[in-house]
Amino acid sequence: MDVLETLRETFFDLDAMREALPDLITVGLPNTLLLAVVSAIIGTILGMALAVAGLSRHRWLRWPARVWTDIFRGLPAAVTILLIGVGLAPVGLQIWGNNPYPLGILALSLIASAYIGEIFRSGIQSVEAGQMEASRALGFSHNAAMRLVVIPLGVRRVLPALVNQFISLIKESSLVYFLGLLASQRELFRIGQDYAANTGNQSALLLAGLFYLVITVPLTHAVNAIDHRLRHGRRSDGEHPEGSDGTDGSGGPRAGGSATPDAPDDGALALTQEAH
Repeated sequence: MDVLETLRETFFDLDAMREALPDLITVGLPNTLLLAVVSAIIGTILGMALAVAGLSRHRWLRWPARVWTDIFRGLPAAVTILLIGVGLAPVGLQIWGNNPYPLGILALSLIASAYIGEIFRSGIQSVEAGQMEASRALGFSHNAAMRLVVIPLGVRRVLPALVNQFISLIKESSLVYFLGLLASQRELFRIGQDYAANTGNQSALLLAGLFYLVITVPLTHAVNAIDHRLRHGRRSDGEHPEGSDGTDGSGGPRAGGSATPDAPDDGALALTQEAH
């Protein structure tokens, strides 16, 4: 019983949680989302550029993209944040003043770009060669076919992986505290850590962890539902359309077919819409 009481007092002290809650909501949550969202946007733009460069037929584009990806995927996130946040601090002070967020966002964006670039590259490479051939047959140039058909199909296929990377960014945003934060700049982890250090109680830090779960868990389930809907589709009444699950609607296999559904020809649809 003593052990359980110690655990309760250390991690589940409601008074300590209530004390930290206002700062977590008004300061920590907005700062965490700011770091993650801005880094995700910049990282996605850089990642798409890396993916296209990595698939280029020109060696002078492929090799720099490969080196960039290897460096920022190979370095620990904390090392990258410290190298950029501390190494470029004199420049940051001249431009932004005593605000570590721009350098923290830059570091998180560079890390995200390396992973997102590989995600995009794998998605683009998974698109069947026939999609490019059909696009060229309709008169598209190589660049137009990539931009209008191949890349959209590839991005759709890697949507869950992209959201997983965004979730990782939310968690890695906690490492920006290495750069030193003012009271108004603290994110969720730093606020929980400060309360835990001041009180000797870990309840506030546990509450900060719950905030991360509240953000990431619903996001994971939401993207899984969206991905399932994009892949399989549903009727307006919520049931599978006839034949979409490989049956005739009564539970038996389709006549003349197997129980495995045919994959929808997204590329053909995209080409048809573009042709019109």
